[in-house]
Amino acid sequence: MIHWDEIVIFVGLGLFVTVVGFVAARWRKGDLDLIEEWGLAGRRFGTVVTWFLLGGDLYTAYTFVAVPALVFASGALGLYALPYTIIVYPLVYFIMPRIWQVARNRGYVTAADFVKDRFDSRTLALLIALTGILATMPYIALQILGIAVVIQALGVSIEFALIIAFVVLALFTYVSGLRAPALIALVKDTLIWITVIAAVIVIPAKLGGLGAVFAAVPAAKLSLPPALFAGYSTLALGSALALFLYPHAITGTFASKSQRVIKRNAAFLPAYSFLLGLIALLGYMAIAAGIKPIAPYGATSIVPQLIQVEFPTWFAGFALAAIAIGALVPASIMSIAAANLFCRNVYREYIKPGVTPGEEARVAKIASLVVKLGAVGFILIPGLTQYAITLQLAGGVWILQTLPAVFLALYVPWLDRRGVTAGWAIGMATGTYWLLVNGFSSSLFTYPVGDAGGTKLYIGLVAFLLNIVVVVAWSAIARTVGQTRTGRALSGADYEPAPAAAGSG
Repeated sequence: MIHWDEIVIFVGLGLFVTVVGFVAARWRKGDLDLIEEWGLAGRRFGTVVTWFLLGGDLYTAYTFVAVPALVFASGALGLYALPYTIIVYPLVYFIMPRIWQVARNRGYVTAADFVKDRFDSRTLALLIALTGILATMPYIALQILGIAVVIQALGVSIEFALIIAFVVLALFTYVSGLRAPALIALVKDTLIWITVIAAVIVIPAKLGGLGAVFAAVPAAKLSLPPALFAGYSTLALGSALALFLYPHAITGTFASKSQRVIKRNAAFLPAYSFLLGLIALLGYMAIAAGIKPIAPYGATSIVPQLIQVEFPTWFAGFALAAIAIGALVPASIMSIAAANLFCRNVYREYIKPGVTPGEEARVAKIASLVVKLGAVGFILIPGLTQYAITLQLAGGVWILQTLPAVFLALYVPWLDRRGVTAGWAIGMATGTYWLLVNGFSSSLFTYPVGDAGGTKLYIGLVAFLLNIVVVVAWSAIARTVGQTRTGRALSGADYEPAPAAAGSG
């Protein structure tokens, strides 16, 4: 059934956001034919814009529907997202200002730029870049999936609506670069906050209060069974370590104008964790409201259904638009981040080393279109949706294996590039193997430790521990025998603010 009243509000907000996306090209003017301006907005975002940009980047539309869906289907296990988004910000406070300063001083656009210079290795930089692109592609597809779930709830042809959404997203990203999602993020986050606050007030009131909501949830879904304690803990820790290794998180951070801006956001961004906790409760509310998953999206469809059942049509249209717009921001940033990696670390290094700055930006713009087109393909081609979901599970496992090359290398000068490469290979191979054994259905694997039946642990963290053992052992042995290949060690000047980077943020 087509919900015309909801569609009118949905389209109205969509058109408004589209206009904002194109207007962004004139916001904080810069030469958008340079990749630093198109892909990083000239590194000029202050505290408020960065807060909205990173919030819109990390707390995606798929988060809005997937976290409640996991709570709906699996109960308390789905709440792992709360501790990991709390654990991550102390890490952000100490690590990200450091890598931001090095990138600012040396003109790095991607994490792979840093790896190439730090280890004097195009090969290692290529591996890090390809890992980032591989981990990002299914993540973009899942943002498109979030839009598809909303469109299905409205009763509109999914194929037609997704093509329109792709065209709009592709055009304003091509024209405005990172400025578009940054400006739209202000609108998106306002809509999301209004929707969530209204939901946690109105829906429990209609269901008889939070006590009635929890009373309607099966006891098994209200607490975590002891067998999952280790899996829950390692999943939260591993996800925290991986989050800011994703190219879109690096891009959002590099666009900040000072170290102080990043530190402030490490203090302010936990407000989104509070929001995420409220969003997770929607899974329990859907159980209490008797919502049933619908094909082909299963539990992912419960939030749009819950909104339509519990709210008047005008607000349902508003809330569904908020979810869809919430997909546009991260999808745009992710496609820009993947395009930056391709342009800087594949095209410029291996295809056309003498590329001009203007051509570099054009290649990045075209690459961002190709990335988004591939993401839409995941959703439109029958049967590929499930692959996008399973590959996103693998994305966290894979991106975590880049930590020694990106973060550890900031602090440890004696890392050997051959050891870092070998560690990456071991982590990727073992992590992928365990995912394959699981049929890519879960990122938890039962290892033969602990009780007789084994212990479930997060695959990404176990693979990372093997990775780090190889990196440290190889580097230590190479250092002992005097055969280290450390590349260019960082000096104190690399961490000092340049005159252009000074300011309060």
